[in-house]
Amino acid sequence: MEFRYLGHSGFKISEITFGNWLTHGSQVENDVATQCVRAALDAGISSFDTADVYANTAAETVLGEALKDERRESLEIFTKVFGPTGPKGHNDLGLSRKHIMESINGSLSRLQTDYVDLYQAHRYDYETPLEETMQAFADIVRQGKALYIGVSEWTASQIRDGHALAKQLGFQLISNQPQYSMLWRVIEAEVVPTSAELGLSQIVWSPMAQGVLSGKYHPGKPAPEGSRATDAKGGARMIERWMSDEVLTGVQQLKPIADEVGLTMAQLSIAWVLQNKNVASAIMGASRPEQVEKNAAAAGVKLEPAVMDKIDAAIGSLAERDPAQTKSPASREA
Repeated sequence: MEFRYLGHSGFKISEITFGNWLTHGSQVENDVATQCVRAALDAGISSFDTADVYANTAAETVLGEALKDERRESLEIFTKVFGPTGPKGHNDLGLSRKHIMESINGSLSRLQTDYVDLYQAHRYDYETPLEETMQAFADIVRQGKALYIGVSEWTASQIRDGHALAKQLGFQLISNQPQYSMLWRVIEAEVVPTSAELGLSQIVWSPMAQGVLSGKYHPGKPAPEGSRATDAKGGARMIERWMSDEVLTGVQQLKPIADEVGLTMAQLSIAWVLQNKNVASAIMGASRPEQVEKNAAAAGVKLEPAVMDKIDAAIGSLAERDPAQTKSPASREA
């Protein structure tokens, strides 16, 4: 496993972060989830990402239980705040001071830890003054409940505004967590240059485009049973945009490229996002421990420029690049 600094800080995280968004507490049994966490640790992964909204707090509980006997100082635990939790009342979501302060305490309890290494604003909140949000984060840092603060899916201008306020309040934003893959490149034009200028790194989610870039889906053929595309609990909805024959045909052109460099297609997709110098880590989920072992091998892989050019030629216009696709919910609805 390789490690990278997160933003302009002295904080290092593993190039692969284990995340439990669509699995733990919902799609896989807790014992399998624990096996996946063990596999991540065995692969040298030290960074773990979750959120209070995942499985309505259950994912944090599962992760906390799986990590409770590990040396805390050897781990980097990330969680997030914004989405609706609990009974989803009128103050149970957003980035108000009330919701942030209550959420951090709930997350720490579920994760069985005194602090999280990185606390992230899961989306931008248009209905709460940014000053209120950033002051709450500053207080959480001073209380020692979070060591660092990051954001997720913020636009370049939102990152710039948040960075300026954080600086005034005596702390820094060090990360952004956006979607990023060969097929979803919306951060490249604005978010990445702004982040590099201000000292933030990207911790990217869905580097395999919900599994499409693994090559398991073929044009004109039904999705394999048990795959995300057949998951009625939410996975099928998330992957739907990539399931056209045009996209799947383009993705299959990546197989000979992966073969050429001795990687699986999944490993190639993870290694690809890590070639971006502003990306500190790629989040990888898993429903089986063997997936963790295989995909963690993407860490440390260097892809030659000629290989990157071949990937661009294969994907071509299939990739989404519009910066306007980076957006947060416009309103908070209880």
